[in-house]
Amino acid sequence: MAQPMQLGFQDAASPVMEELLRFHDHTLMIVFLISTLVLYLITATVSTKLTNKYILDSQLLEVVWTILPAVVLVMIAFPSLHILYHTEKLGVPYVMVKATGYQWYWSYDYMDYELLAFDSRMVNTKDLTPGMLRLLEVDNRMVMPQNLLTRVFVSATDVLHSWAVPSLGIKMDAVPGRLNLVDFSTSRPGVFYGQCSEICGANHSFMPIVIESVPKILFEDWAYDTNKSF
Repeated sequence: MAQPMQLGFQDAASPVMEELLRFHDHTLMIVFLISTLVLYLITATVSTKLTNKYILDSQLLEVVWTILPAVVLVMIAFPSLHILYHTEKLGVPYVMVKATGYQWYWSYDYMDYELLAFDSRMVNTKDLTPGMLRLLEVDNRMVMPQNLLTRVFVSATDVLHSWAVPSLGIKMDAVPGRLNLVDFSTSRPGVFYGQCSEICGANHSFMPIVIESVPKILFEDWAYDTNKSF
């Protein structure tokens, strides 16, 4: 979850988010180097003889400032395409879940379990107990197995929503009448918080997402007990 006064990203909890953080750092360094070079050239142009017409009209300079941006774009494009391929690659999921957005809560339907389906609503402030997070805690968490591929089908029944969990690198639109899917896995156990990232109405800020990642054996126990209770 986000921390007070936090400026950076949340700690990565999935392979995709780890790749995104590396790409961010890689690209940020390139931007820093370009900014430094441009600032130096501007300063040098004002204060030295770089304004000489033989330099400004140099063919070599034209070639350099044409090729250099192309090289920079290639350095950014290759890791970007690698991440894009990684996020779009479909595997064999261990569990499949349908997440449906309503005004204003989420509903989860575990497609591999006949009766395992529930609504996930935000816990009201007056009902919070010590340790719960205001505006982020829900009454029923989505539980998933750690290190195993989970496939989530995302849809909505009324207006546009967006199923987003920053620490897992997930943001998928929930569109009425359409079924989008996202594959992901968690690299460590824990509880990961997200919120609807689409302006979906008056209570848009009151439909959080909570995913709990547990070892496979604990997930099976939870799924069996929950499914049996229904």
